[in-house]
Amino acid sequence: MGTTNLYSLPKLSFDYKDLAPFISEEQLRLHHEKHHAAYVTGANAVLERIDKARKEKTDLDMKSTLKELSFHIGGHALHSLFWGNLAPKGKASERPVGLLATAIDKEFGSFEQFKKEFTQAAVSTEGSGWAALSHCLLTNRPLIMQIEKHNVNVYPMFRILLVLDVWEHAYYLDYKNLRAKFVEAFWNIVNWEEANRRFEDSLK
Repeated sequence: MGTTNLYSLPKLSFDYKDLAPFISEEQLRLHHEKHHAAYVTGANAVLERIDKARKEKTDLDMKSTLKELSFHIGGHALHSLFWGNLAPKGKASERPVGLLATAIDKEFGSFEQFKKEFTQAAVSTEGSGWAALSHCLLTNRPLIMQIEKHNVNVYPMFRILLVLDVWEHAYYLDYKNLRAKFVEAFWNIVNWEEANRRFEDSLK
């Protein structure tokens, strides 16, 4: 059974110091090496537990097992997307580009309106969670998701284009409890080229 097909922590495309001053080296290293790694370890542990139960033909509490697996896989998937849509100041762009820029203007009226709504979604996420820009394949509309934890209020099958982690572990060393300050800083390090690439892939 599939014990060799496990999750792994992705490497970053930039150095830990490259997102400063918006995200410090200490904050980024802790977030990637400890918190994201913990979701990878957790997901793999659940998979190994499932494989062992199948091999030994023992029963699992499927409700709690699948809830735990969803949480860890969600954490791993969203963090992997998050690292990809960040870029150092010199490589980040101030506004959306390409087809995504056109789609945002059409849906929200302007980038400023999108930024306002996305910021509100991020700041007001209840407890720990994420703000995400997603693409609905049925309506071809870019829509904002406000995700609680890693797996609550997710629109099934929507392609995620851009995510912002607003768990306290993402910003507490740099911003203490000032989530809004972290969200404001995020706009300086968005990799809009990557977000547009994801959108173009979603359109295919």
